Amino acid sequence: MIKALHGISTHYCNLATETRIAAETGYDGLEFLHDKLLRYLDNGGTTDALKKNVHGYGLQTACLNALIDIERHQGSDKQQLLTEAVHLTQIAADLECPTIQILAQHGIDHLSHAKIMDIMTENIYDIATIGQRYGVRYQIEVIAHTRFNTLNQALEVIRRIGLSNVGVVIDFWHLFASGATTPDDIRRLDPSLIFGVHFCDGRKPRQGEAWQETVLRAFMPGEGEIDIPAWTEAVKATGFDGVWSAELFSPACWEMDHAILAKKVIDNMSYYLQ
Repeated sequence: MIKALHGISTHYCNLATETRIAAETGYDGLEFLHDKLLRYLDNGGTTDALKKNVHGYGLQTACLNALIDIERHQGSDKQQLLTEAVHLTQIAADLECPTIQILAQHGIDHLSHAKIMDIMTENIYDIATIGQRYGVRYQIEVIAHTRFNTLNQALEVIRRIGLSNVGVVIDFWHLFASGATTPDDIRRLDPSLIFGVHFCDGRKPRQGEAWQETVLRAFMPGEGEIDIPAWTEAVKATGFDGVWSAELFSPACWEMDHAILAKKVIDNMSYYLQ
């Protein structure tokens, strides 16, 4: 098992601070947010220096989060997606990071279910073939408030593609909030398809309430609507023993000392994983 610090939990940290805090508070690895990573590289940082820093603390870069808007499928938009995929995949390879998260947002929500599935299959296949050249794999995160939002949709895309470097991340909140996945569904999964877990809590929106994640997800695990023990045990029952990423999406907590916050987050996750 690898316990990773998710970059959203320490939202206001830069990479250097995040890495030091992760080491000092007992994590095994890091899930870096792509915007922090690209900002670091745009301001004189190098992948070699970052890798040395991460490894120097005895950590690993477990995941890059994320290649976003992967529903872009037409003309220059599609080409821009593939350009971003190559760039992020090269970075992952340089960091010896095995996994990149990929996710779609709202760009194709107006299309039919069949068309959405065809676009996602084609785009993820194209992305996966890039990863094959670099030895990098991709975990699909389904986003609750889009129309590509269920575990079964992700699994069907994986089945259609038939490539071993595409799997899923079990994000407790997104799967719970979409209303289409239960712990029993998780329990039946082939563990080889699970590339990571986002350990988090939250609630579903009330009638007429907006999908505002900084409101709906602003809960320490155990304080929201998700049955954290049931979801945790369901993942463990598959035999999965990979990356558990502690994800806290809380603006109030982001105002804490991030070293104290990171320790609180890993202690909370470790309590449920024992």
